[in-house]
Amino acid sequence: MAYSLKQIQKGVQHRAPRIITLGVEKVGKSTFAAGAPNPIFLPVKGEEGIDALDVASFPPAGTFADVIGYLGALLNEEHEHQTVVIDSSSALEPLIWEEVCRAANVDSIEKVGGGYGKGYIEAVPQWRLLTDWLDALRAQKNMASVLIGHVRVKAFNDPTQDSYDTYMWDVNDKASAMLIRWADSILFANGKTTVKKEDQGFGKAKARAIDTAAGERFLYTQKRPAHPGGGRGVYGHLPYELPLTWQAFQDAVAAQINPPAATAAE
Repeated sequence: MAYSLKQIQKGVQHRAPRIITLGVEKVGKSTFAAGAPNPIFLPVKGEEGIDALDVASFPPAGTFADVIGYLGALLNEEHEHQTVVIDSSSALEPLIWEEVCRAANVDSIEKVGGGYGKGYIEAVPQWRLLTDWLDALRAQKNMASVLIGHVRVKAFNDPTQDSYDTYMWDVNDKASAMLIRWADSILFANGKTTVKKEDQGFGKAKARAIDTAAGERFLYTQKRPAHPGGGRGVYGHLPYELPLTWQAFQDAVAAQINPPAATAAE
């Protein structure tokens, strides 16, 4: 390949986004992704979140090879889909582990390379293979990607203050770190609750969670101690809280790309 200074580009580029959407169970992550431009869902066996959604979908993937095969079909065949949605990363991770175990001829991810967490390290290149395919779809088909994930509550040991509980992606930490670096936008979906303590008598109190938003669900675009979030470029400057709809997310992104003209001072 010949190299030349003529290849230099200048100016802001707005490309199809790579989005990670995390959230608690049954909050509406799949419904949110279904609102993306002309989506095609790639469900993983064990996830039935799209059964009630009128969306295009591949058959559930039962192996990691199935996932790569479906992405290959999207790359090599003609279609009008603009967004690929993998639902979910939480169900995909065991398939990646199976692939790693098969290559190492062992029956557990804990036994790969003799143990000591080496199996989780060996799984990272498989996740990178997945993102390479998603990036190829972005570059050649201008397709956005949405990777859906579940969360778990985990204690976080903050060296600057007391420890606290936080929502974290429920895939292995090594995979999570790589994927978060790859993504343009990390979103967190949840409702709103407050905790009310009720006197039970005899000096005892019982905590009860109360839904303070009448069932409404929200999308959080920025990281907070209680949950993940964040983004680069325009995705790092979105309002912290949005309604959990693709339209609200899309409008917020558009407002950052084309901000309204400032009102002239009177």
